[in-house]
Amino acid sequence: MSDPRISPPFVNDERAMLDSWLEWHRQTLAVKCAGLPPHRLAERSAPPSSLSLLGLVRHMAHVERAWFRIVLDGQDVPPLHPGDDDFDEAADASPEEAFAIWQAEIDQARALSAVLPLDVLGKGRRHGRRVSHRWVLVHMIEEYARHNGHADLLRERLDGVTGE
Repeated sequence: MSDPRISPPFVNDERAMLDSWLEWHRQTLAVKCAGLPPHRLAERSAPPSSLSLLGLVRHMAHVERAWFRIVLDGQDVPPLHPGDDDFDEAADASPEEAFAIWQAEIDQARALSAVLPLDVLGKGRRHGRRVSHRWVLVHMIEEYARHNGHADLLRERLDGVTGE
């Protein structure tokens, strides 16, 4: 499996460091999914959990939308998967559609993030409180890192592929 990721630099300014780590983690999820047929992407690899690689892609599209568009920018956008769960309905989801939606949400997030200072407070709220752009970036890195750990285990269980 080819690896298109660019490792984050060891030394850089704060904004470039946060952006590079977030990009690395976004690409990591894509790498973990690469080369699998649709039925394997949707396979629940640790029953009774509904967790699957395709479910993770759907979930991260939702997370990108929620944190950047809703919390940070205050947009009133509908949920991506109304009436279902990112994971539970993944078995019937189209991988092409899920990856396209995830990429579109990443593109929106990048565009919003690129023009905001790190200290700006989001227009939306989390638990009734406003959060900074910096907090959103750090949280997104944490969210991807946690789920990429799940993706590592799922991929190894599916076909034995391992790697960072």
